[in-house]
Amino acid sequence: MSLTGFTDPLWLLLIAVVAILVVAYLVVQRLRRRDAQRYTNPEMLPRVAPRRPGWPRHVPAALLAVGLILLSIALAGPTAEQKVPRNRATVMLVIDVSLSMNSKDIPPSRLAAAQQAAKSFADQLTPGVNLGLIEFAGSATTLVAPTSDRQQVKTGIDSLKAAEGTATGDAIAAAVQAIQSFGKLITGADGPPPARIVLLSDGRENNPADPNAPRGAYTQAKAAKTAQMPISGIYFGTRGGTADVEGQAEDVPGDQQAMRQIAQLSGGDAYDAASAGQLQNVYSNLASQIGYETKQVDASQPWLALGTLLSLLAVAGSILISQRIT
Repeated sequence: MSLTGFTDPLWLLLIAVVAILVVAYLVVQRLRRRDAQRYTNPEMLPRVAPRRPGWPRHVPAALLAVGLILLSIALAGPTAEQKVPRNRATVMLVIDVSLSMNSKDIPPSRLAAAQQAAKSFADQLTPGVNLGLIEFAGSATTLVAPTSDRQQVKTGIDSLKAAEGTATGDAIAAAVQAIQSFGKLITGADGPPPARIVLLSDGRENNPADPNAPRGAYTQAKAAKTAQMPISGIYFGTRGGTADVEGQAEDVPGDQQAMRQIAQLSGGDAYDAASAGQLQNVYSNLASQIGYETKQVDASQPWLALGTLLSLLAVAGSILISQRIT
């Protein structure tokens, strides 16, 4: 029963009242013992005042005191942090399909492994998250607008095919536009739902070559931050990867630092995945982060239940031990 705060902490003052009652109980017990010894012949005491139970007679009072303390805590409205499913959020899954994704350094290929992990990610998201899909190579294409239909997204993932070029900035811009367009349709009293861009890539942007150009990845990452759409950048691949480009095997080590910079500029986080298993773990963590939020919830029920139970036990024990309610 961990606590993070109370909604009405003034009720905790009742604990001081319980403490006063405990002290009063102890004083009364001491006075009883003193009076019994002062006014009674010790030899006659067992006859006029039958021997009372020893320490067990104090158990009901102790249980009652603890029960009252727990009930006081319950009245104060204890709260605790709890992860609850989001009732709304928008995520754009942006996947690099440049020719380097044909590399087989991650079997059966980077693209095939990415497709499998992406479909698993779609299944793990909570129902309150609307998921969209964008593919990009030399240009960006929105395959699926944000939707709660996971099968539609998975069908789009299965359709991914490798192509030439890497226009990361265009892909980020397309994701921002898709989220904004969708947000206008479902904006509520609290404004559009929170949004996230999940960007998976293994290569360096080459369209344009300068990431700081107007269409460049760094420029668009800054725009995503302005739009409050952080990017979770996933670098996927190994340094020893090669891919068939125009009939020739070329090294495709990717640009790990660029992915980290994109995530940082957008206010998001960067992840590295050098295997299909690692990619699955990254997606699982993201699904948990995106699909759930931490809220302060009422935690008074356990305190109330335990306090009530101890109070009832105190009454029952008092009746059984001393034939009266303590």
